[in-house]
Amino acid sequence: MKPTRLDRLPEQLRQELRKARRERGWSQLELGRRIGIPQGHVSGIETGKVVPRFDTLLDLVRVLDRDLILVPRALVPAVQALARDYQEGREARLEAGTRPLYAAEESEGEPDGR
Repeated sequence: MKPTRLDRLPEQLRQELRKARRERGWSQLELGRRIGIPQGHVSGIETGKVVPRFDTLLDLVRVLDRDLILVPRALVPAVQALARDYQEGREARLEAGTRPLYAAEESEGEPDGR
């Protein structure tokens, strides 16, 4: 059985890439410059007209401070809920000086607090 190829990235992934780019205040040109692809290619990826190679997708998500992970399908809703909770409550947690037990803030990425 031959696997089917994607004709575009899933809408949710494209929206997340676009959102992460805009949160940084980067244009498509700036994002493309940072990973070495033309602005038109970034636009094509965001609109679904272009399916990036895997290494290009990894470059995109990593420069946007994201990562791709393999999650068992049965756990996808739980992982999505955790990510949504983290994003929605981040500002409130920062104001209150608290953080969720399941996520470290950026300054706490290393075990020794670096």
